[in-house]
Amino acid sequence: MNMVPQRTIVDQVSGWFTVYDDGFVDRTWTGPPEFKFMSDPVPPHNSFIHGVATHDLFIHPDSDDLRVRVYLPEVPDDPIKLPIILHLHGGGFCISQADWFMYYNTYTRLTCETGAIVVSTYLHLAPEHRLPAAIDEAYSTLLWLQDLANKKAHQPWLSCKGDFNRVFLIGDSTGGNIVHQLAKRVAGENLHPLRLAGAILIHPGFLRSVKSKSELEKPESPFFTRDMLYKFLQLGLPEGTTRDHPITCPMGEGRGAAWVGFAAVSDVFGGG
Repeated sequence: MNMVPQRTIVDQVSGWFTVYDDGFVDRTWTGPPEFKFMSDPVPPHNSFIHGVATHDLFIHPDSDDLRVRVYLPEVPDDPIKLPIILHLHGGGFCISQADWFMYYNTYTRLTCETGAIVVSTYLHLAPEHRLPAAIDEAYSTLLWLQDLANKKAHQPWLSCKGDFNRVFLIGDSTGGNIVHQLAKRVAGENLHPLRLAGAILIHPGFLRSVKSKSELEKPESPFFTRDMLYKFLQLGLPEGTTRDHPITCPMGEGRGAAWVGFAAVSDVFGGG
C-alpha cells in the first residue's frame, strides 16, 4: 500500500498563508472572519455596473503568463481619449490579487471619479516568485501598453479609448515599491509613443532593518502586524537580502532619483 507523504510546515503567517516543504503555499484565509470579504474575488463584468465595466485578459494571447484587469468608465461615445492608470497592487509581495474586493471597490470608484481607464496587473506572488519577479511583470505590462500605443497589439477598450500620452503609475503599500522600481528602470528609456506622465505611491513599504521611531510608535492591528510584514519581506525580497535592500530601503546612500521627466501627478485628475 502506497503511503501519501505528509507535508511539513516550513513557514507561516497567521491568518494569511502557510508554506510547506514541497513548495506548496496555502493562502486560505484563516484570520478573523469579519475581514475575509476584502479578499473575496470579484469576477469581471463586460457590461457597465455603476458606471464601470471590467475585463480580464492575458497580455500575450498565446500565453497565460501574465494577466491584467481593465476598468473602463461609462463615458459619452466621443473622440476624447481617456488617461490610463497602471495599478500595481500591494500585499507585502506575498498576498493579494487584482480581483480582490478591496481593489475592485477602490478602482471602480477611481475609474468613475477620474474618467480614466485603470489597468491592474495580476502580479505573481512570493515566496513562489521572489523579487524581482513582480517588478519584471510590471515592466512587461508597461511594454504591452507601449505595444498598444504603437499598434503592435490591440485591446479594444485601451486601443480605442486610451490616451497613451497620459499614462500614470499607482501602487499601494509594497505596490508603491514596485512603482518606484519601475520608474527607475524606465527613466532612461524611450517609451514613445507612450508617455509616463506621473506616479502615485500610496503608503509605500519603505523601511530599514533598524526600526524607525514612527514604525515603533504606530499602533498595531491584529489584522496586520509588524512581524507579519517582516515575514512577508523575508519571503519576498531576493534570497539572502535584508530590509536594507534598495527595493525596500531606497533611502540608503547612492540611490538615484526616480522621478526625472515625470509631469505633475495631479494631471491624472486635471487632464492637463
